[in-house]
Amino acid sequence: MSVRDLSPTIANDPKTVKVNLSTGSGLDIEWKDGHRSHYSFVYLRDACPCALCDEERGKTGRKPGDPEKLAPGALPMFKAAAKPLSAEGVGKYAIRFAWNDNHGLGIYSWALLREVCPCGECKKP
Repeated sequence: MSVRDLSPTIANDPKTVKVNLSTGSGLDIEWKDGHRSHYSFVYLRDACPCALCDEERGKTGRKPGDPEKLAPGALPMFKAAAKPLSAEGVGKYAIRFAWNDNHGLGIYSWALLREVCPCGECKKP
């Protein structure tokens, strides 16, 4: 198991943070190093860093942000798209969402969000 370095750096320190609750378009962060990240709310919910979600992803081999996989032969059930009902800052290091599925345990640190940035530049091997 690897340990993440969560110490603040210019790369994981946001310049601006916009949570687009009313439009439902997601979270936009401009980082102090000039990089810009956009996270859909569905992606963020699938990247929840709480212990329960992290353990479930570990059992199925999913990476943060990957959607849940259906069991072979299982029929997909309707599930409302993930949307936060509210968002709040956690100190100067993170943000927390209260989701429409009654989940709200995950604290998304700036370092984690930069690490799981879904943009093409960050996804390159």
